[in-house]
Amino acid sequence: MSDHRALRFLTAGSVDDGKSTLIGRLLYDSRAILADQLDTLEKRAAGAPQAAGGPSFDLSLLTDGLEAEREQGITIDVAYRYFATRQRKFIIADAPGHEQYTRNMVTAAAGSDAAVVLVDITKLDTHAVPVQLLAQTRRHSLLAQLLRVPSIVFAINKLDAVDDPAQAYEAVRAALLDFAEEAKMDIAGIVPVSALRGDNVTQPLNAPWYSGPSLLQLLESLPTAQERTIGDLLIPVQYVARDGDGRGDQPRTLWGRIAHGSVRVGDEVQLFPSRQKAIVAEVRVAGDLVDAAVAGQSAGLSLDRQLDVSRGDWIATPDTVHETNRFSATLAWLDTEPAVIGRRYSVRHGNRWVPARITAIESRLDIHSLQATDAHELAVNEIGHVVIETQQPLPVEAYASNRVGGSLIIVDPASNRTSGALLVKEAA
Repeated sequence: MSDHRALRFLTAGSVDDGKSTLIGRLLYDSRAILADQLDTLEKRAAGAPQAAGGPSFDLSLLTDGLEAEREQGITIDVAYRYFATRQRKFIIADAPGHEQYTRNMVTAAAGSDAAVVLVDITKLDTHAVPVQLLAQTRRHSLLAQLLRVPSIVFAINKLDAVDDPAQAYEAVRAALLDFAEEAKMDIAGIVPVSALRGDNVTQPLNAPWYSGPSLLQLLESLPTAQERTIGDLLIPVQYVARDGDGRGDQPRTLWGRIAHGSVRVGDEVQLFPSRQKAIVAEVRVAGDLVDAAVAGQSAGLSLDRQLDVSRGDWIATPDTVHETNRFSATLAWLDTEPAVIGRRYSVRHGNRWVPARITAIESRLDIHSLQATDAHELAVNEIGHVVIETQQPLPVEAYASNRVGGSLIIVDPASNRTSGALLVKEAA
């Protein structure tokens, strides 16, 4: 059965692979551009050379909205765009390709249903055996895999710029398949495209050497991410609302997005870190009273008795959560200051902040060999396996079982920079 819900996908890859142009092509061909925006871009591009098969303006300008992006010809911030076909709605995140903006790519990947990793075929020696992929192609693919993006698609771009597209496509496709097998990465597809000319983006490619779907056809068929709706409940409390006139005896509603499981009126729940238990008296969704709510929904719970609950607490099925102040995790480091053992950081789990430190850096992932190597620190954009200790216990879960309960961010308390993304492996 087809999944007709909106698909959230990001585009990633190396610098100048054509990510913004590809999204511009999707928007342009699906008629998702406002008339005044189209008119402005055409006037700005008056007199500029026109690409064959394309509009009279630079398609990347549809997403590269910051002035600095237009001046430098690069993507800096994540740009979100929306479009729809007769089959489906889409939410696109255009992630930067530069290494220094890897943190923005990680932000875009969190919560995405799919990742489209572009591969610029003009940057590769397609006659080499095997073809050597770019470091950013490997890094972004591995990050998407680590962040549990359900569907990873490789789009081999700029096929119009090579003499023998059939040979070039097959050579790069073989290298991508070898890389995916080596990384134990499930991929949803490998498609040839020309974002500039529009080949195989929204319409199937008319070529004897390729009979697969266009990129848009593939995206229309991909599933959205599904959080577990049965079994144990877990909710990070985001907001506590007091009903009535604000008196202390008025019921309070605890709001949060359900990470997994479901909740019904009459269920017993347990709060963390207090570990107190209560019965759910009311469940609200979008302000309306309902009988139940499930994972993926934002819900408000009123309890049968007053308890001390605040933003950052967790609500769970009783006796199902294991709190710990020591756990192992995969760390994607995003700060220019290296990650070092013993340094004090702040971590955020759900909506709760606690002091923490790295007690061990057990290994670093070599993105070229995909082997774990010895490391005593992690530099910017490096990925490693670490052990974390927090000042207070946290109800962490393995990231492989749930993205909400198993993910944390690290912030440098001195600079307030987001320094890294933690993906819990197991309690230590």
